[in-house]
Amino acid sequence: MPEVQPTRMELIKLRRRIRMAQRGHALLKMKRDGLIMEFRQLLEETKEAVNKMIQKYAEAQKKLAIAAAVDGTVAMRSIALASCQKPPEFVIMKKNIMGVVVPVIKRKPFKKKISERGYGILSTSVRIDEAVEAYEDVVDAVLEVAEMETTLRKLLEEIERTKRRVNALEYRVIPRMKEMAKFIAFKLEEMDRENIIRLKKLKGKKAKA
Repeated sequence: MPEVQPTRMELIKLRRRIRMAQRGHALLKMKRDGLIMEFRQLLEETKEAVNKMIQKYAEAQKKLAIAAAVDGTVAMRSIALASCQKPPEFVIMKKNIMGVVVPVIKRKPFKKKISERGYGILSTSVRIDEAVEAYEDVVDAVLEVAEMETTLRKLLEEIERTKRRVNALEYRVIPRMKEMAKFIAFKLEEMDRENIIRLKKLKGKKAKA
């Protein structure tokens, strides 16, 4: 037991600290449970987004293969070089989820009009246009999944931190303070008994005198 002054004032302070720690523990448990609910919901949304991204990628691969087979790989390479001149435009912002700051990607849709793709409309076939459009969809899907996965990672980190704090309060801090309070209460009772015995002895001596 650590050194502590067995006084009534110390016991009052310690009991107040225990109540504050118990309130903090309850709030942290609520936060942990809320974060877990948010995580599970976002996890399902992310799984769905990933599945859609995989489907879009598979579709884009098929369209690319058809375009390459019919129009030739040389034409495909030149179109790819022309259409990759402008990267995706996005701004990373932030939002707060139960005290956790997570990124929000504000982006312009990567999907462009045919006239904005950097190559001549008359020099390409419908197959190439469809392949390019399909890959633009894939880029948008990848950015969406990246944002969701980053948010999931940050939520998971905060859940783990909150769990550690909850466990520390529940299994170490609060039990230790309760043990100290019990020790002080025991010492005070012991001192009270000693005082009563001392008073009785003192009264007995006076009575004999």
